Amino acid sequence: MDLTRTEQPAPDYVPGHGLLAGRTVVVTAAAGAGIGSAAVRRCLEEGARAVVLGDTHERRLEEAVGALGEEFGADRVAAVPCDVTKEEQVAALLDAAEPFGGVDVMINNAGLGGTASLLEMTDEQWQKVLDITLTGTFRCVRAAGRRMAGAGRKGVIVNNASVVGWRAQEGQAHYAAAKAGVMALTRSAAMDLAPHGIRVNAVSPSLAMHPFLEKVTTPEFLAELKTKEAFGRAAQPWEIANVMVFLASGYSSYLTGEVVSVSSQHP
Repeated sequence: MDLTRTEQPAPDYVPGHGLLAGRTVVVTAAAGAGIGSAAVRRCLEEGARAVVLGDTHERRLEEAVGALGEEFGADRVAAVPCDVTKEEQVAALLDAAEPFGGVDVMINNAGLGGTASLLEMTDEQWQKVLDITLTGTFRCVRAAGRRMAGAGRKGVIVNNASVVGWRAQEGQAHYAAAKAGVMALTRSAAMDLAPHGIRVNAVSPSLAMHPFLEKVTTPEFLAELKTKEAFGRAAQPWEIANVMVFLASGYSSYLTGEVVSVSSQHP
């Protein structure tokens, strides 16, 4: 039976409904053109008091803050260069949220992929992906959790996982292990932080289309991946960000320790 799907058009963009009114949001890996930047925009559209962007690309970070400041108001946007493998830089990113009342929502989007056969993968390749994608998320969850608990704030943490953490994919041993680790971290951190009223959840996207992905993946492989999706297309980054906003909002107040699959992929 042929399981390929005809590509359907993307849906209309969903307007904001004030779901994050009055909240200060911090987003890592937020200055590109993917899920992180979409999450920043969605949070601002949903009425966030302010959004603090972190990224390792300082030029892109500066450009993103300038553009967002013009559109949403410079007093609602701030940025700090942040490498999530550096604990002091994670701390500086959260410090930047203090003038806005401190972090209410932490969206951990930073991650690193790559393709390499397990037989050829070096220790350095393995460690780099794990340090950014899994340990970097741990550092951010720990730092944000400490800030929220110390302030008595019933905050929310949203991590970005991947369906690769569930499903086998050739050449992705390091990335799959890291994302599976993010899922397990999410569940355990939720239990540790629940006594403080802090919720921790994750999204697990399959295929979200953005310019960087198109640069590092062949058109043929992307076309093949699209045929495995129920709608025959990749998700728009804002469709993933919408679920992040839901998890950060009061609409998911009884949801913690969950990994939500944002995917239309069939087996």
